[in-house]
Amino acid sequence: MKFTRKPIALLLLAAGSSSMNYAYADDSFYEALSSGKVSFSARARYEAVSQDNARKDADAYTLRTTLGYKTGLFHGFSGFIEAEDISELGSGKFDDKVNGDSSYSVVADPDSTEMNQAYLQYNGFDTEFKFGRQELTYRGAPFHRFVGNVLWRQNHQSFDAFSLTNSSLADTKLSYAYINKVNSILGSSVDMSSHLFNAQYSALPIGKLEAYAYLLDYEDAPATSSKTLGLRLSGAKAVSDSVKVIYTAEFAKQDDYKDGTMDDQNYYLAELGGKYKGWLAKVSYEMQQGDGTSSFKTPLGTNHAFQGWADSFLATPAAGLEDVYFTVVGKVMGVKLVGVYHDFETDKGHIDAGSEFDLLAQKTFKKHYTVGLKYADYNAGDLAGKVDTEKFWVYGQVKF
Repeated sequence: MKFTRKPIALLLLAAGSSSMNYAYADDSFYEALSSGKVSFSARARYEAVSQDNARKDADAYTLRTTLGYKTGLFHGFSGFIEAEDISELGSGKFDDKVNGDSSYSVVADPDSTEMNQAYLQYNGFDTEFKFGRQELTYRGAPFHRFVGNVLWRQNHQSFDAFSLTNSSLADTKLSYAYINKVNSILGSSVDMSSHLFNAQYSALPIGKLEAYAYLLDYEDAPATSSKTLGLRLSGAKAVSDSVKVIYTAEFAKQDDYKDGTMDDQNYYLAELGGKYKGWLAKVSYEMQQGDGTSSFKTPLGTNHAFQGWADSFLATPAAGLEDVYFTVVGKVMGVKLVGVYHDFETDKGHIDAGSEFDLLAQKTFKKHYTVGLKYADYNAGDLAGKVDTEKFWVYGQVKF
């Protein structure tokens, strides 16, 4: 099964064109096509990056714009198409990972125009089927650890895939996806033949149980193919009218798959915290094992949301990574505030891998408008190749 941008777009355009003639003979089909919903978003952002190395400080002014259309239902069928454009504004200087300007620090938001999503959907028999280009996630944002759309970057990650989600069993959601291609945040694509399985059961007295198996088979880099099997339990318990304890425990095992060459590595996550009058505070321990050659990795995840917003650990070091972090989230006068502190150490050799402090202030008003400030300060330790890094963002978004 192969998907490409132009055939998908042409297929949908052809379907739309032929439907105009067919609509006169079948009003319900025409109504489904014409009574859909238009979606639009625009996110303007300034990103500054300063690093303690030979690269010059980066300044990036970018705009992400999307325009989409979701049709109404016709005997359970519907369609969705979304175009996405990322444009550089002003005269910023940065390495976008495509322009080759490596004298500046990286801001991975290259100019691009593409079809971000274009899929046919069917809903029936307690099951949702999707075929085509789509964004895939199995947890609410920002917890896209293993599979995500990398929504922080201007160009979202999407997948050419077939996916289904079934909810016929009480309190249970079963999901499967076959991925043919990953469309990256840089506008490039990676061919694969991968299978994703995810099962969630939410009626346990102590919380939600999630089991997953992610079998990644890369066609152009078969040695990096891997399988990840995991189990996660997350929940919350009220201890009074205003206090709630939250907790998470997760374990996963990653090994080679097909022609992959990695050795077994494990993943551990443990979290404990509390909620009080709209505020959340928690302490987390996350371990991605590594032996100096192979390490546990999450190549399809929204990795920016984990292990520091400075993106010093988007890919796990070969020696693995242990991250102990503290998070505080709350609101003051309608402004969302987030503070996170990370302490890093490698698994193999227990090398000091540095620390990071992250801050965010964001406000959404009248449902459609969002403005925010975000800051990350990574202080390198003794791990080779890591340098002190500061990042700062100012952004505004309109979404309908």
